Amino acid sequence: MTRSRKQTGALGEQIASDWLLRQGCELIVRNWRCQEGELDIIAAEGDTLLFLEVRTRTTSGRFGTAEESVDWRKQRQVRHLAARYLSTTQHPFRRFRFDVIVVYLHRHSAEVLNIRQIRNAF
Repeated sequence: MTRSRKQTGALGEQIASDWLLRQGCELIVRNWRCQEGELDIIAAEGDTLLFLEVRTRTTSGRFGTAEESVDWRKQRQVRHLAARYLSTTQHPFRRFRFDVIVVYLHRHSAEVLNIRQIRNAF
């Protein structure tokens, strides 16, 4: 089964969302959009609001690790979008965190080979 990049990304975001729920997080919103871009997942862990960037890769590994793809430009964009989200919503959170969730999938199936959360990634 061959998936497009968009399908692989959407599958990774669904897997990450389900994984966060199993870890005890509360999902606030997925794919929050504004004119400047999109945040993959916004969730709550206790009194902390999480802004999560999801990176999904297959076993092919042709384009480096998922972690390497969250460069300073992407970090700057996520911070900007988080500030935009916070300015447009009311929330009870006093703490915020930027995490990356890395999902590795089998190249030809939807089998999850590895998933991990990098807390305070940036």
